[in-house]
Amino acid sequence: MKVIDYLNNSKKTLFSFEILPPLKGKSIESIYEGIDPLLEFEPCFIDVTYHRQEFVYKTHDNGLLEKISVRKRPGTVGICAAIKYKYHIDAVPHLICGGFSVEETENALIDLHFLGIDNVLLLRGDSIKDESKFVPEPNGHNYAVDLIKQVVKLNKGKYLDDDLKDVAPTNFCIGAAGYPEKHFEAPNFQSDLKYLKAKVDAVGEDNMLLLR
Repeated sequence: MKVIDYLNNSKKTLFSFEILPPLKGKSIESIYEGIDPLLEFEPCFIDVTYHRQEFVYKTHDNGLLEKISVRKRPGTVGICAAIKYKYHIDAVPHLICGGFSVEETENALIDLHFLGIDNVLLLRGDSIKDESKFVPEPNGHNYAVDLIKQVVKLNKGKYLDDDLKDVAPTNFCIGAAGYPEKHFEAPNFQSDLKYLKAKVDAVGEDNMLLLR
């Protein structure tokens, strides 16, 4: 069920919460242990965050350093599926620009669509710790609005491969970030509002944008 439908149909206060994937190597049981005590609040959906890769340097026997990409908290898609089918609660995966090409993003969205995940929260994501500013992945999105446009196209059955025939469109409810206190990278509120409006315009009249 879409988040917008929960909001439109409810006549009472709704509860939801956000969880962090466990560190690589840890069990999903830690997720269940965190969710179980909160079930009494009857959450209508649960957000699952996504964390960008980090880079570490490994020293080899010859003294050379190798730069290695490490994802310390993988599993967002799998956790969403587990929540949906264990608890029958809708999960809202966070998707980010950083660390993904447009092809990898499309494949992740296809997986979510096959799993029956109806909602996505689309974010640019943070820069890597040793970067002075956000650097997109080669052939990846630089801004959240571009990620939104890709999902809108998929909702209209427009995949990256233009030669596909008889395609099935997705039907995601799209969430995006809005900053009432102003995004820390924005020079002023006017600039921040301009980019927020760009997100709304990118969704268009046929889709729904939920601001978080």
